[in-house]
Amino acid sequence: MGGNRGPLIAGVGVAVVLILVAVFLVLPKTGQVKDANAALEQGLTQRSTLASQLAALREAEADAPKNRGTIRKVEQSIPPTIDQQGFILLLQNAAIQSSVDLFSLTPSAPLFDSATGLSTVSNTLSVDGTYFAITEFLFRIETLPRAAKVTSVTLAPGAASGSLTLSANVDVYTSDTSAGPGSSPGPTSGAGATTTPTTPADTSTPAAVTTSEG
Repeated sequence: MGGNRGPLIAGVGVAVVLILVAVFLVLPKTGQVKDANAALEQGLTQRSTLASQLAALREAEADAPKNRGTIRKVEQSIPPTIDQQGFILLLQNAAIQSSVDLFSLTPSAPLFDSATGLSTVSNTLSVDGTYFAITEFLFRIETLPRAAKVTSVTLAPGAASGSLTLSANVDVYTSDTSAGPGSSPGPTSGAGATTTPTTPADTSTPAAVTTSEG
């Protein structure tokens, strides 16, 4: 009977040793492997994200010249300031190229539009010329480097034989949201409400301009 207990006790001892090895060696290694796999998966995800970000940055860098050109074109069409004198010069050039006489231009006070986020200046102008010259002049207004919209047109017989007098309203725009009533631009409080300027008023928005083009 005692001779049979020796192998049994030895077997139990081996089992205990195996259990201890599993508890203290195998299981911790298994946990480490799981942690390593999780870290590897996280690293691969981060690598994929970084690769996507790098591709987006490279694409943005490649498109930068085109985007800068688009920004410049938009700022030319809708400038950050009213620049009334610049608009007057554009109209004068359009009048010369169309062979019409631009003899008056009266801008209104800027009006802020909260829907578009732009300030609008409505200009009333009068020109003399033939029908075809006036038609070309209106076309040139609609295709100016600066965005301009003809909102009304009235034609009447001109002083000279065969000539017509055009009276029209033309809207131009600025992205300056502080261009409130009477400002060019001026400091404002809220959407389009102008406060008293601390500096002399800018003369770039005259009450009226009268010119004569030969």
